Amino acid sequence: QVQLVESGGGSVQAGGSLRLSCAASGYTYMRNCMAWFRQAAGKERERVADIYRESASTTYADSVKGRFTISQDSAKNTYFLQMNSLKPEDTAMYYCAAGKSCRSGDGAFTYWGQGTQVTVSD
Repeated sequence: QVQLVESGGGSVQAGGSLRLSCAASGYTYMRNCMAWFRQAAGKERERVADIYRESASTTYADSVKGRFTISQDSAKNTYFLQMNSLKPEDTAMYYCAAGKSCRSGDGAFTYWGQGTQVTVSD
């Protein structure tokens, strides 16, 4: 089993920054890949960034490249999503997820956190 707990969401004006955190526990082989997803009201879920736990190799959605950074504190089993230059279209519920591979489809992410809301206003 893997448990994921997100924190750090909130409201911010456009151009501002937020840092999301995801505290992970449980079997490490089930969380070789950690990812951040988001889902805005009425829209499909989007994987915004992922990171391999061992190599720290990262991937980003085009919509956030250059603005968001995913990172990890391996010693503390904590994952972060630093979000800079936020835009109103970044408003969504953000979820932390764990899976065996970042190259698998979104359905391969077995474990999910409860989500944290990010709201960006003009």
